[in-house]
Amino acid sequence: MRKIALVAASFLMLGGIGSAQAQDAAAGERVFRVCSACHMVGENAQNRVGPQLNGLFGREAGSVEGYRYSQAYENLDKVWDHENFAVYIKDPRGVTPGTRMTFAGLRDDQQVADLIAYLDQFNADGTMK
Repeated sequence: MRKIALVAASFLMLGGIGSAQAQDAAAGERVFRVCSACHMVGENAQNRVGPQLNGLFGREAGSVEGYRYSQAYENLDKVWDHENFAVYIKDPRGVTPGTRMTFAGLRDDQQVADLIAYLDQFNADGTMK
């Protein structure tokens, strides 16, 4: 019974984290403007200084075809999801030492949540879900 209570408590805590911050894709699009200096999304997205970000969630890190990643990504065993991206985007160089990404990170949790909502709208081919 105690094990069930712990699982239920963990589930509620995780659910609370996600629901505490309503995600706003329109606000995330505004946050993405900072990212757009190096990244693109959408049907005509191309790799720039950074890789295009279509279909980011569920994609293996360092796997965009045609983009030359830093050595930090060569042996990285990570599939992007909302949680690990939220940690990463707050401190890219701290989370992945050796990355070429020079962005200092987003500090505002709401901006992170909104950015995730915006990026999550794009399929791998750049079409909207």
